[in-house]
Amino acid sequence: MQNLLLIGCGGFLGSVCRAVLSGAVAKFCPNFPLATLCVNALGSFLIGILLSLNLSENLRLFLAVGTLGGFTTFSTFSYETIRLFNSGQNLAAFLNVFFSVFVCLGFCYLGTAIR
Repeated sequence: MQNLLLIGCGGFLGSVCRAVLSGAVAKFCPNFPLATLCVNALGSFLIGILLSLNLSENLRLFLAVGTLGGFTTFSTFSYETIRLFNSGQNLAAFLNVFFSVFVCLGFCYLGTAIR
């Protein structure tokens, strides 16, 4: 039960942080899902750092599983990409997939390199 509470509390924190950051970034680029890309890139970077550290199980559950699980938005990325395809914005959809995958992988790699 304690593990579920740690994950749930972390998820709440991550979700609130995602909403705040997404709202701020979306104002700068309303026609492209830049906010989701930023959230996923930052989340990938942070999870790379966190999982490279020797964290206690409780911290890992709270920060990596809960907080970053609530913060990152792969399901939103998927929906936004399909929405771009369905509205005929094929280039934007492909760019969203390309940048989301490669930027997030790159940021995760950078996160693992920080010690």
